[in-house]
Amino acid sequence: MKRLINQNLKKWKHKKNRKPLILKGVRQTGKTYTLKEFGKTEYSSFHYLNFEENKKAVALFKDNFNPKRILTDLSFLFDKTIDIKNDLLIFDEIQACPEALTSLKYFAENLPELSLCCAGSLLGLSLNETSFPVGKVDLLHMHPMCFAEFLEAINDSKSITILNDCTLKSSISEIVHEHLWQQFKIYLVTGGLPEVVQTYSEKKDNLHTALTLVREKQNELIFGYYSDIAKHSGKVNAMHIDRVWRSIPSQLAQSEDGSAKRFQFKGIIPGIDRYQRLANVFDWLISAELVIKAPIIEHVELPLTAYTEESRFKLYMFDVGILGALADLPVKSILDYDYGTYKGYYAENFVAQEFTAAGVSHLYSWQENRSEIEFLRVKDSATLPIEVKSGWVTRNQSLNKYAEKYQPPYRTIFSAKTLHIDKLHAYHQYPLYMAYWFPLE
Repeated sequence: MKRLINQNLKKWKHKKNRKPLILKGVRQTGKTYTLKEFGKTEYSSFHYLNFEENKKAVALFKDNFNPKRILTDLSFLFDKTIDIKNDLLIFDEIQACPEALTSLKYFAENLPELSLCCAGSLLGLSLNETSFPVGKVDLLHMHPMCFAEFLEAINDSKSITILNDCTLKSSISEIVHEHLWQQFKIYLVTGGLPEVVQTYSEKKDNLHTALTLVREKQNELIFGYYSDIAKHSGKVNAMHIDRVWRSIPSQLAQSEDGSAKRFQFKGIIPGIDRYQRLANVFDWLISAELVIKAPIIEHVELPLTAYTEESRFKLYMFDVGILGALADLPVKSILDYDYGTYKGYYAENFVAQEFTAAGVSHLYSWQENRSEIEFLRVKDSATLPIEVKSGWVTRNQSLNKYAEKYQPPYRTIFSAKTLHIDKLHAYHQYPLYMAYWFPLE
């Protein structure tokens, strides 16, 4: 499947002063597949090494970190010569060999002409800080497939063309909007994990069968995430991490107005009701990219991070499809768009995921008294307020209060309505499915 990150990989290949690349990301986002496809299309040949599967390879890094010696030994292991200038070398599951992670420093310093890409579990990499080659590697993040990549994967090229060509002067006809809205609801079921999207794509002519298989695949993957948590965090920590991760869907169901609330610590783990005693759990989940964190601020002034409080934040699931499976939300309810106020959080989680996929490294929310803005985006030194509505009702009292106080260039609502830009009143209306493309130029 075509991934947008391919363009960044090509840029890395031709980058001056290129270093070994680590492709980071939560499990099951397609890192291995993407690197292999990159090797097939961009290099004369590629050589793939999985440290979890090949224990002999681990031993090659025990003696010393001389890159040429390592390549010589690897060529015997592969029974194939490695062309330093024309081939790609892939180290997969590199967290299983800390010495290989350390060796990247020496590849960067002594053999920069070699194209070396690595992939690994964030759960493992986060525990190898002592051997991590800080400043000696290039980093790219791989997220679940965004809505644009989903459309590409199911061969809906007409929709991709329309969305990619949109500007502030564009409009989307009702017939196209209805088609995109239907695709959007299907994406809310599938989410963006490549195996899940592939499952849907192969059976999409029979929607019921396809989405039944999708939910089965998601439940398999959830079990795999639980196994990873247990593997990398220890027995006691694993229980706490598991409880917090499972609590996200149920916590959000407590919201009465369809908007995600500040994360509440009480009632998750018996006897623990304060952030300080769970801080390491949240740090772990965030480092593993199993959740998306959005600090809640009361005062808006750049830099926004200066006005955050460690214990005031919202938590979103890293993938909206996994959220639906964890919440046991019936597929039919999602397709009928009939699941009460939970639609509001679901829509908000989708927008958070799309913003993250688009490269937004920090999300923020604003709350003051009874007013709330779901997201703030910084662009050209301006802070843009964004309200998320799951349906067609788009009352915007909080946006108006925010605008009176902070006078942003314009206000934006994401909803079920089609695209509409009102420059006169500084009001932008986007359909939810266009979150990845925000802001239009």
